[in-house]
Amino acid sequence: MTNPTWQNETWRVTKPARTSRGGLVACQHRLAAMAGVELLRAGGNAVDAAVAAAFAMGVVEPWMSGIGGVGFMVAADAKTGKVTFVDFGPVAPAGLDPARYPLVGGDASGAMFGWPAVEGARNDRGYEAATVPGAVDGLGLAVERLGRKSLAEVLAPAIRLAEAGLPLDWQSSLAISLAAADLARDPTAASIYLPGGLPAVPPGDRPAGALPLGHLARSLKRIAEAGRRDFYEGELAAGIAADLKAGGSVITPADLAGYHAELRDPLIHDYKGVRLHFAGPLSGAPTVIQALDDIGRRLPGLPLGRPDGQSFQAYAEALRRAHEVRLATLGAGASGNTTHLSVADRDGNMVALTVTLLARFGARIVLPSSGILMNNAINWFDPRPDRPNSLAPGRRPLANMCPLVATRDGVPWVALGACGGRKILSAVTQLASMLIDYGLSLDSAFATPRLDASGEIVLVDAAMDAEWIDQIGAALAIQVVPDQVYPVHFAAPSAVMRATGTGINSAATHPRSSVAAVASEED
Repeated sequence: MTNPTWQNETWRVTKPARTSRGGLVACQHRLAAMAGVELLRAGGNAVDAAVAAAFAMGVVEPWMSGIGGVGFMVAADAKTGKVTFVDFGPVAPAGLDPARYPLVGGDASGAMFGWPAVEGARNDRGYEAATVPGAVDGLGLAVERLGRKSLAEVLAPAIRLAEAGLPLDWQSSLAISLAAADLARDPTAASIYLPGGLPAVPPGDRPAGALPLGHLARSLKRIAEAGRRDFYEGELAAGIAADLKAGGSVITPADLAGYHAELRDPLIHDYKGVRLHFAGPLSGAPTVIQALDDIGRRLPGLPLGRPDGQSFQAYAEALRRAHEVRLATLGAGASGNTTHLSVADRDGNMVALTVTLLARFGARIVLPSSGILMNNAINWFDPRPDRPNSLAPGRRPLANMCPLVATRDGVPWVALGACGGRKILSAVTQLASMLIDYGLSLDSAFATPRLDASGEIVLVDAAMDAEWIDQIGAALAIQVVPDQVYPVHFAAPSAVMRATGTGINSAATHPRSSVAAVASEED
């Protein structure tokens, strides 16, 4: 066991769950949560609210997600009981040549994966790191088929936010600073995020301002006016394709035109009387399912009270085994930055939605004509040949995203997910167990310190009971770390829950996230 010798942050933070008979939106930024609630108040359902919040998140937290990204949605209809998986994951361009990503030795992605570095890091940053983006088609398809509002209506809050610019505060300044060296390599990204050649910083003596976001607002307006397919086949697509070609990407107009998000059946798994609906086998679902089944065999049935040292030892050991299988048989994707949001409306419909650019600021390039930050989802592929998740043209990689909707007797009960790359799976597994195995409320579950077992050394929250830490440390190699803003040691989850038979929704976000919030239709 490794004891902490320092602690960056010493305050105690609480962020209680909220309850309401109306709709609730839980996500990583207050302004995006409010955008979702705006649609609920206008008569939209959970899907409309989730999509509005997702588009808004791409404006107020562009280092995590945006219209140049990809994602997965799981949506549950309270009236019919049907759960739908909206798949808008990444697809490698048809002209991708794996030989363009030669290995140069060294570990580029952390000891857990052991992947060798690629020449020029071109699988991680720059134009050759991008896959075909699916966010616009997927979010638009979700509204069209599962929502009540038009695409223009759900885009309206994001357009207003983009016209106002990126809120410039300490968090956005930190995010920009962390990626500044890479952003500086791209002239358009540098012109937006590095004014005067330095990271944008908020003023110290007056309320924070906003950072203009290039042509992003214009692009969002074009999508609202011309529809989602304009991004892939129309005027906007022509500009995107031209910029990509000029930058060295092999993504072609045909790649864009050939991309189509799909409505699929979710991956279903039953666990102790609860039906879990996941976003398919290319998500984090197989790992979470394996870990939960392992945990379920080790934990007795209800009532259990609260998790204890034995519980967290079971969590750690099950998750370590599941991650070892993921790496060996699936070819686990790299770590990254992600947006997750969870929504419940007053009728009980629920959405778990994860969208991402993968790394912080994705490929760290902004397309000049459209203001779009592009994903770097090529980095989700194993750069070594002949592996389960190796680079290949037209292929979809394994992703760590893991949105989940749980139902009881066919009724939506919980929508859950997290951001944080491979750390997502530990968070989702533990919270699902706390809610199902222990019957905790969202408030109690989110307030309980967690661990992360996605690496060879298990990270344990320093706020956990000392005896529990010792028990985990006796079984596994651990490091005790604080749950803090940065460096980030644990995933940041959000969830909604509906109390059976009461019509009362609750929602929670990660307590240690400075801007994550729950917004209520009844505010």
